[in-house]
Amino acid sequence: MRGNLFSARGLALLSLCGLCLVGCVLLAWWQWNRFESATGTLQNLGYVLQWPLFGLFPFYMFWRMRRLAAARDAAESAEAEPDQTGPEEPGRPRPAGDPPTTPDTGAESPITAETGAESPAARAAPEPAPRSRRAGPPPWRAPRPRVPSPQDEPDEELAAYNRYLAELHARDAGRAS
Repeated sequence: MRGNLFSARGLALLSLCGLCLVGCVLLAWWQWNRFESATGTLQNLGYVLQWPLFGLFPFYMFWRMRRLAAARDAAESAEAEPDQTGPEEPGRPRPAGDPPTTPDTGAESPITAETGAESPAARAAPEPAPRSRRAGPPPWRAPRPRVPSPQDEPDEELAAYNRYLAELHARDAGRAS
């Protein structure tokens, strides 16, 4: 959804949304006529109320796609432009004794204030790996609880019942043959 609202793609999507709205309003009108007829039911009245909502849904989706695209564009442009609001801003003096900081994170800079050279600790430390936004498995792959197996706890009553069922099965098998 990048670009202008009045681009060819934007106008085509708006036209399609308008066509859906007109079609759904016509279907609501038809359901109203069915409701007023002798065979009309409350179900027809329910459809009269639902069809306009179905017709408005494509407009909502168009609006939502435009908002998401604008937010994505804003995030991309914010990543492309470095932040210039820290103490390193040109023309703004740094307070005495403060170590230099990086403009994007505010963390201490690897360049020392006294010599202007890179500190030995900064040279030795590797850059941290980028962290993912989410930790753990996705919600649809949550760990399942462990199902206890029959060997976990022996149950004498259950064992007696299973023996009784096996005996009944053996009797039935003897009669059938």
